[in-house]
Amino acid sequence: MSQYTIAVFVGSLRKDSFNRRLADALARLAPPDFTLVQVRIDDLPLYNQDEDDHQSEPVRRLKSDISKAQGLLFVTPEYNRSVPGVLKNAIDHASRPYGQSVWSGKPGGVIGVSIGAIGTALAQQHLRNILAYLDVPTLGQPEAFIQAKEGLFGDDGNIGESSRQFVQTWMDKYAAWVRRHAQA
Repeated sequence: MSQYTIAVFVGSLRKDSFNRRLADALARLAPPDFTLVQVRIDDLPLYNQDEDDHQSEPVRRLKSDISKAQGLLFVTPEYNRSVPGVLKNAIDHASRPYGQSVWSGKPGGVIGVSIGAIGTALAQQHLRNILAYLDVPTLGQPEAFIQAKEGLFGDDGNIGESSRQFVQTWMDKYAAWVRRHAQA
């Protein structure tokens, strides 16, 4: 494959969220044959199984965006030691109706940033459990539990000097993971 489209899911709706900034910075660190596209999840209705046979336009768009992608990237904060509800809602919509999940087999990566010392470790673990059930092969190493602190982002929005090599290494491993699964 000569070009890879990566569907990016930012688990925060806040315009200036650290995780949205991280997703933007990751797009700039991606190899030239990777295009990272942030998937809109803020307009999805709350998941209701009664709607499975008549999914709304935003849900159909979500499923189409995932179907077109060769990989998945989850950039998530941690809310109350787990994944944000808006992200879980998107995951549920795209996995339904039962037997029509668009997640299956797409290689995934999980990363996140938080002000806490452990970053988003617990949210990432919960998300990995969900993705395993959905048959999303997820990059295991390196793990990236990033703490938002002074210098993480430069004035230009890029990853700051002190963290750049770590985040670049993560991105390189993720890109190799996607390529390996796309060739399989």
